[in-house]
Amino acid sequence: MSGSRGIRGVFSFMRGNILVLTLTQVLGRFFRSMVMPYASLYILALGGEPAQIGLINSLRPLAGLIMFPISGYLTDRTGRVRLIAMAGYLSGATMLLYVLAPSWEWIALTALLQGFMTLQFPPTSAIIADSLEPSTRGTGIATMNTVASTLAIFSPYIAGTVIEIYGTAFGMRILYSLLAAAVIISATINLRYLKETSSKEGEKVSLSDVTKIFKDVYGGIPSMLAELPRSVKAHGVVLILLFMCNGVASPFWVVYAVERIGLSSVEWGLILLVEAALKTLLYIPAGMMVDRYGRTRSLLASLLLTLVSIPFFVYSTRFIEILLIRMAVAVATVFFIPASSALMADTVPRESRGRVMSAFGRGSVLIGAAGGGTGGPGMGFFITIPVMIASVAGGLLYSANPAFPWFFVLVSTAAAIIMTALFIRDPTKAEV
Repeated sequence: MSGSRGIRGVFSFMRGNILVLTLTQVLGRFFRSMVMPYASLYILALGGEPAQIGLINSLRPLAGLIMFPISGYLTDRTGRVRLIAMAGYLSGATMLLYVLAPSWEWIALTALLQGFMTLQFPPTSAIIADSLEPSTRGTGIATMNTVASTLAIFSPYIAGTVIEIYGTAFGMRILYSLLAAAVIISATINLRYLKETSSKEGEKVSLSDVTKIFKDVYGGIPSMLAELPRSVKAHGVVLILLFMCNGVASPFWVVYAVERIGLSSVEWGLILLVEAALKTLLYIPAGMMVDRYGRTRSLLASLLLTLVSIPFFVYSTRFIEILLIRMAVAVATVFFIPASSALMADTVPRESRGRVMSAFGRGSVLIGAAGGGTGGPGMGFFITIPVMIASVAGGLLYSANPAFPWFFVLVSTAAAIIMTALFIRDPTKAEV
């Protein structure tokens, strides 16, 4: 009996907003994990080339330059729940354009429109940070990822099978249809059951405030940076470097595996299934270790493992070699996400989380993202332009030499390790 009470105590945060967001993430991630690993193949099937893949992935973050400042401003001044729900409904509606796309140019247009849905990231990040105690943030974030990832373990394999049966173009239309429905259902659940954490829920913001928002946000960048501790700034640089790695390489993992190494869509899906299963098993233990041994140590361990695994992808020729690399990526990810997210929450005061997180994002990024996106649960406007440049560069690099994107990852990861070792430190007292 005492043991069960102890377990309930450890996971006591799994209630209220955290429970609601976890459940909607389960739904969203299951279908998103079907679509994203094969998104680049869909572009190729609709007449695109590697250069167009890079272009499309550069368009997706563009709207963030507009939406992140607005969303960060609104997050700190109005209701967060309504922002999250509205972004979900709009995302589901525009996603139907993926289903109807007759050519890769439609995919490019939809990617640009989807970028406006970054509206949801600052308020979601703020609600998560507000709803978790500092002492359990690492475990809490890891648990959310574990639960959300459990069903998604099977998504890439299921999607690979669908594509093998129906072909890339029609198979992807089916998968995008399912994802659009899941996003709309999640938005409805969030609107109905999330509880507001902002004390300024009733404050009115009119369209006339937009000019002031941009003036305050972009004009206030120097003062905001001056106020931030050196560790937070260094953390931001590390996030930028890792997002750029994903911008360059993420869309081409599946392309390289299928076209250069010769794997089938089902084999690639099986590799991602094993990777996802390993993440699910390790997220909670890794989150507990992050809370016990510290954020910075965990960041360094994750980055070192990344450095000695991902660059060897271009030297792989067999299924088992790629599988081992992606398993190493899984281990690096389960430590990095809770450590980095908790560190961001620990170091940013509650009253300015919307503003800072609109600049740097939630404080985390997927290591070695292989889903065609940038690999983040939410970027910030500081990260947007570097990711856009990296995405365009990724297409050009792959066209020049398919190995070049992973050489870029090698250099950038080494720079991130140096930055972490020299400048990032755990705070002496975490923000609540």
